[in-house]
Amino acid sequence: QQSGRKYNLFLKRRLRIDKRHQSKDSIFFRDGVRRIDFVLSYVDDLNKEWEKKLERRKEFESNLQKAGLELETEDKKESEDGKIFFVKIHAPWEVLITYAEVLNIKVPIRENDIPPMVENPLDCVLFPLRLPEKVMHPEPDYFTAPFSKDKQELYLINDESTFFSPSMRNRIVNYILTRCPYGTEEGKKKFGIKRLLNNGTYTAAYPLHDCQYWKKASDPNCDSERYTLYMEWARFLRFYKEQPLVLIRKYYGEKIGIYFAWLGFYTEMLFLAAVVGLICFLYGLFTMDENMSSKEICDPAIGGEIIMCPLCDRDCEYWRLNTTCESSQYSHLFDNVATLFFAIFMGIWVTLFLEFWKRRQARLKYEWDLVDFEEEQQQLQLRPEYEAKCTQKKKNPVTQEMEPYLPLTSQAVRFCISGATVLFWVSLIIASMIAVIVYRLAVYAAFASLMENTQTLQPISGVLTPQLATSVTASCLNFVIIMILNFFYERIAIWITDMEIPRTHMEYENRLTMKMFLFQFVNYYSSCFYVAFFKGKFVGYPGAYTYMFNRWRNEECDPAGCLIELTTQLTIVMAGKQIWGNIQEAIVPWICNWWGRRKARNNPENLYSRWEQDHDLQTFGALGLFYEYLEMVIQFGFITLFVASFPLAPLLALMNNILEIRVDSWKLTTQYRRPVAAKAHSIGVWQEILNGMAILSVVTNAFIVAFTSDMIPRLVYYYAYSENEDSPMSGYINNSLSVFLISDFPERNKPKENPENFVICRYRDYRYPPDHEKRYLHTMQFWHILAAKLAFIIIMEHVVFIVKFFVAWMIPDVPADVKAKIKREKYLTQKILHEYELEKLKERLCQGDKRATEKEFIATEGRMELSRAM
Repeated sequence: QQSGRKYNLFLKRRLRIDKRHQSKDSIFFRDGVRRIDFVLSYVDDLNKEWEKKLERRKEFESNLQKAGLELETEDKKESEDGKIFFVKIHAPWEVLITYAEVLNIKVPIRENDIPPMVENPLDCVLFPLRLPEKVMHPEPDYFTAPFSKDKQELYLINDESTFFSPSMRNRIVNYILTRCPYGTEEGKKKFGIKRLLNNGTYTAAYPLHDCQYWKKASDPNCDSERYTLYMEWARFLRFYKEQPLVLIRKYYGEKIGIYFAWLGFYTEMLFLAAVVGLICFLYGLFTMDENMSSKEICDPAIGGEIIMCPLCDRDCEYWRLNTTCESSQYSHLFDNVATLFFAIFMGIWVTLFLEFWKRRQARLKYEWDLVDFEEEQQQLQLRPEYEAKCTQKKKNPVTQEMEPYLPLTSQAVRFCISGATVLFWVSLIIASMIAVIVYRLAVYAAFASLMENTQTLQPISGVLTPQLATSVTASCLNFVIIMILNFFYERIAIWITDMEIPRTHMEYENRLTMKMFLFQFVNYYSSCFYVAFFKGKFVGYPGAYTYMFNRWRNEECDPAGCLIELTTQLTIVMAGKQIWGNIQEAIVPWICNWWGRRKARNNPENLYSRWEQDHDLQTFGALGLFYEYLEMVIQFGFITLFVASFPLAPLLALMNNILEIRVDSWKLTTQYRRPVAAKAHSIGVWQEILNGMAILSVVTNAFIVAFTSDMIPRLVYYYAYSENEDSPMSGYINNSLSVFLISDFPERNKPKENPENFVICRYRDYRYPPDHEKRYLHTMQFWHILAAKLAFIIIMEHVVFIVKFFVAWMIPDVPADVKAKIKREKYLTQKILHEYELEKLKERLCQGDKRATEKEFIATEGRMELSRAM
């Protein structure tokens, strides 16, 4: 019986091969002429809604044909699994030119005659990084103008089938699909492919890749741009090469192109920050042996004789300061003079990055014909979901047409629900952070007691201090909680944004962006803010410790400062996020695609059609780029907000981004269906978020240097309290530790045992000794240090802000040569259009009403004179 099935399957395949001479990898209709611009798929399952779905499909496809689109259906018998129908869509010339005018698409009118830029002297040095000219610039540069059906002879139309690029074609077809009606249900007019996908009428809708990524298409009419992108861009071995941005834009559209342009520019700028950060780290490494503080801590005659107060109540013992020798040496790697320099440098670097990106963006806007593209054009285009859910109508003051609107009362109710939901989830994050702090306080005492009383841990006790052990385990726990909360909040944020019913796609993205960023900001950075600005700041002193919830004693910093713990927290969260992100982005789609294609691999290639191959790929989705931007902006926060604690953060980010560019390009080219092309002339609301983080980073780094590092107390001691002129920093450790009389311990804090009968113990603070009349009150040195910290914050902030604003003022947002080119192109384009109108008017003068056309002739000549003058 099994052999009989195999024989029948063989006959079926043989018949299919004989029936078709055209390669199923083709991107054309059966006639081999009409290009497939879009594909819809559906499964004809016989469930209770089968008839309703069938009726919707018939109505929808009938309306698509009325709109001018041509359809061709592949029966399920022709599919690989025998279950899926495929509807192939072709947009003929008339449809393309109609909607090209509606969408204001710019097309070539004349080849660009502006001389190219003067060659860069560094081009010879950068030659190994360059890609071939045919890859970087796959087509000539043209002057362009918005398409008009009435002026077709004005444009450079050599071949109607190739005049509009595939990305333009799929953008036009997608525009029609999102607005095509399919009937009336429950008294409401229903339309749009998105609703049909949501209710299961269709299972997928996507444009086709032009070939397989690992080989060129056999059809000579296909450009095989996907293959070129894979070979020259998406392979990791090309990590040192520039990106073919023009080809990316041509194949995927401007929105994806601008993302990769920004990511590439960000990575280039990171190189400078990474080099300076590495130099600062090496400075700390080479001067480690010269650090007087760690020398005194490690010295048996100094640190070995200083008895420190217990780290926890009752169970912990007294300990000697030199047990933290190694951790104090490592803290010098990040807590030195170079740290201050690097914090100031990064404040200026951020400004340079944002200002130079504006210039790069302006150049791309000119090169990609986005100068006249305004977001307002998209704002006038309502989301299909908004049109479907809003039954009331009012006149649009811009278009003067009736359109749907959401009443103010409904908006207010939806915003209240949305705001309450966001507040609840942010509170949940804060609660989880407090839970981690409680964990830190609870296990800190356990670690301290365990490490002091366990002989087996003695060899590593110098490196693995109770503070470090608590910090590492808490950071790992915090990272797991961050990932879990992210998983849930992504879905919640989309749900509440959908509930608000934003009017346009841009409004939808902006609202979702702000919600997700707010959540991610609190989620990722809250633990770093705690370590940087709260840990060790509200400890109290022996005999009067501060307790959280009157139960857990607040954590103390290491005698060498809290900076090393902030570095640990930052490294674990940042590195963990980047590793987890790459696993999610690359490995998960690859496994899903491998699992989906495992059966099809056994079939002959000519039975596995281009639309089936793409159907089995993952969906990039409308929010695909949103998550890519969000990931990079969160990383940007790590390398700017807390960079004073970890100079190697830009180097980690640089290595990640070199990989990120190739991972993103690889998955987009090989693992995902081709996204629908979309226009964008900037990175949108992310620009404002980056500007805000740049300003905040100056404040956070100033506070980290002042309050988290030990730099200001050391400087105050050096200039005001040192008594040794030959070695000004000697005696600093003894000066920074206060004295406590053990007999003053209350019963709650007093250790159970004191085998060596110590009389006093030391703790990190500036307080009077027990024999002073102001016993245990803060000394004047404490207030001097506090004043110095506040003065440092004010001075650093003002210096960096003044330099930032001066640099921003000095660097124009649009390069001078780009301004000149924009003006010249506008002038030449207007001249070409006016000359064309004059020619038409001359023809009409010879044929029609002379009086009417003479007025038009004079007016047109006047417009030409005005454009010359301007």
